[in-house]
Amino acid sequence: FNRISIEVLSVVSTQYKSVLDAIRARARNFLFMDEDIRLVRTVGAFITMNPGYAGRTELPENLKALFRSVAMVVPDLRFICENMLMSEGFVIARPLALKFVTVYALCRELLSTQVHYDFGLRAAKSLLLQAGALKRKEPHADENSVICRALRDFNLPRITSQDTPIFLRLIQDLFPGVSPQPFRDHLFERICSDVARRRGLQPDA
Repeated sequence: FNRISIEVLSVVSTQYKSVLDAIRARARNFLFMDEDIRLVRTVGAFITMNPGYAGRTELPENLKALFRSVAMVVPDLRFICENMLMSEGFVIARPLALKFVTVYALCRELLSTQVHYDFGLRAAKSLLLQAGALKRKEPHADENSVICRALRDFNLPRITSQDTPIFLRLIQDLFPGVSPQPFRDHLFERICSDVARRRGLQPDA
């Protein structure tokens, strides 16, 4: 919720206050954005926030006043990763999960602060699903190699050029001797080459 701009949050505050006022008045109908609608008095609204998110927006006070705050503990990313890896068919899920969360923890500490960087639970789950797809595509491949490849190929396109050497060194340190071939989408490459030729460009430049 704290990814939303402050202007939109102010509008949301006004709109939701009209709902709460109608509930307190035990109204059957109420005006919502100049439209008369029926009120379901059991309605509830809940918002989630991530106070550690780099691109967050601070909630306005008039919106905070409409909600009760509930604190939640940070989930144990290692256990979540371990269970996801097991569900994706990985045999050595525990040591792989430890390496995975270590890479992400070090990325948060050592890489520069960028708005588009995300080394949290959402990004981890997306990456592990990709790793599971690679595992199913190559069931006999070394599992360290599969995770290493997923970490590298999934994250490298969004890592800045200044952070790239640090990121690659982290992977090399945690996966010593593992150097999987990068994923290549041959169909995509062929389509790009065809488009380049049609536009009079050199596809292998």
